[in-house]
Amino acid sequence: MYIEKTVSTSILGKASVLMLTLLLSACGGGGGDTVTDGGGDGGGGDVDIIEKDVVPEPRGTLPSLARSNANFEGEHHSGSGSCASCHNDPEMEIQTPVPGVTRNVSIGTAWETSMMANATRDPYWHAVVASELDNFPHLEEVINDECIVCHAPLAYDLTEKEDLDLRLYDQLADDGETVLNPGLYSLDETNEVFNHAMDGVSCSLCHQMDPGNLGTEESMSGGYQIVGSPTGDNSDRPAYGQYADPEVSYMRQQAGYLAQQGLHVGTSESCATCHNLNVHAISQDGEPLDDVIFAEQAIYTEWQNSDFATGGPQEATCQSCHMPKLDQEVIIGQGAPGPRPDFSEHTLLGPNTVMQTMLMNYSDELGITPGLGFEESIERNREFLKTAADVTLSSNGVIDGELSFDVNVKNLAGHRLPSGYHSRRVYLHVQVLDSSGELVFESGRIRDDGSIVGVAEDVNSSTWEPHYDEITSETQVQVYQAITGNSDGDRTHSLLASSFYLKDNRLTPAGMNKGALLNDDSLPDTFGVFGAALSDSDFNEGEDTVSYRIAVGDNEVYTVSAELRYQPISYGHLQKLWTQGDRVDQIDMFRTMWESMTLRDEVIDTATQVMQ
Repeated sequence: MYIEKTVSTSILGKASVLMLTLLLSACGGGGGDTVTDGGGDGGGGDVDIIEKDVVPEPRGTLPSLARSNANFEGEHHSGSGSCASCHNDPEMEIQTPVPGVTRNVSIGTAWETSMMANATRDPYWHAVVASELDNFPHLEEVINDECIVCHAPLAYDLTEKEDLDLRLYDQLADDGETVLNPGLYSLDETNEVFNHAMDGVSCSLCHQMDPGNLGTEESMSGGYQIVGSPTGDNSDRPAYGQYADPEVSYMRQQAGYLAQQGLHVGTSESCATCHNLNVHAISQDGEPLDDVIFAEQAIYTEWQNSDFATGGPQEATCQSCHMPKLDQEVIIGQGAPGPRPDFSEHTLLGPNTVMQTMLMNYSDELGITPGLGFEESIERNREFLKTAADVTLSSNGVIDGELSFDVNVKNLAGHRLPSGYHSRRVYLHVQVLDSSGELVFESGRIRDDGSIVGVAEDVNSSTWEPHYDEITSETQVQVYQAITGNSDGDRTHSLLASSFYLKDNRLTPAGMNKGALLNDDSLPDTFGVFGAALSDSDFNEGEDTVSYRIAVGDNEVYTVSAELRYQPISYGHLQKLWTQGDRVDQIDMFRTMWESMTLRDEVIDTATQVMQ
């Protein structure tokens, strides 16, 4: 069956987007590079991939970013080093469960190895921005603004207030060599904008953020406001925190900020300023699509529609999980009069250990201070990821030579799993062993290069693996992910060219009802469940059940194991990115670092059961 996929997303509403994704699913809408005898969300299962991405040979280049000066004290912001001079303290110790062993919880030390701290030095971000600039060079100004506003917020705020130039890469003249305006990538610590930028998502962004517009659409997609001093005296710049009785005079004297309580810093609305990101979609040719808003990141909206939202049965803010409160009182800064209760650790927990490992391995090339505690942070995040979901097994036994069992996955996070950027995926790795320990079935085996056996997109990046309710073959793998489509109705890996979801079966959080989303006109058309998961009766409210039917022959005892695994950057997505590596330096640099590593994914949860 063949359909001509000519899509004008400028006229698509929620019902039209749903109709399109269902139509593409029914027709195996994985693009013109596949031949299929089975449906799904676009490939996988019984799909013959007849074309692979043409990937150029790597050039082996590496970045050379300068180190920055984090001790700056500017007109509008101060650097993290300036803050850490008081908020890193040997006395910030808590007792661990091991008798006599303590742990330091200094704010700057906890923060400096997080992805937030390194948001501007993130080499994957560099590669993606460079890819978009290569695809759409006439949109250079838009791309710079939309990407830098959240990845380098101090620099963005500074340059907006001072009317300075800000871009990630050098702006070149028509000769391709003469630099008209230098980018952050080629500056160093002698430059004020560079120092502000390389501080990442830093102290004086979150603690200076004004509460006025938080929670409104205006505040999101980088719409945070830094108002500054209400009197014109820099010492009256607010420094918001959780406590009602801050050390006002001490902080004003030492840091030039007026400490005051601002409970908004502990709300999900403050995180939503960058973690709800709506993009004004463009066509595959780079032309604006009128009135098409693509919900690229909707973590806050996911939370709002979950049991974790304010007033919900599992009420919890973003900070509750990603900045857990201590159950012990602790000194929070030098000169503090005494310990504070309910202190929130500044670990900014997150599951991207793969990128943290790259930051650690290539600290010198990425301009990161050597000797930071990345190993400890990676292990902490690895354990944090294990709290994201539960996997359970139930057996129906062996009947007529077929082993039948169900894998149930329950999302425990307050947002979708995985959430955020569409390179991420979570998948099931299932093995069946016979009584002698021999492998008789395996679905979802990951190779050393990060590709997953049986997953269509890892052979051809224009395809994607369908959502399954039942799996009967090793070529079928349950992959929870978002697949985006462009104005031609084809899969795209470009954020700017994404205008709807071809597939979105990311595990919803508890309380999010996929049917209710369809009827909620207050939500963007591109927010919801799309593809075959929409009609899967057991995919809803934070859970999914996948039934496995495996031909095993003789009736004997089998051991089944099911792992839920997380991969922050899918192999197929990388193959598409690599196609630009021969002409885009930042992509080749990222590829050099990526291919030197062995860590490709992490285990979230595992269940094992003996069946017969």
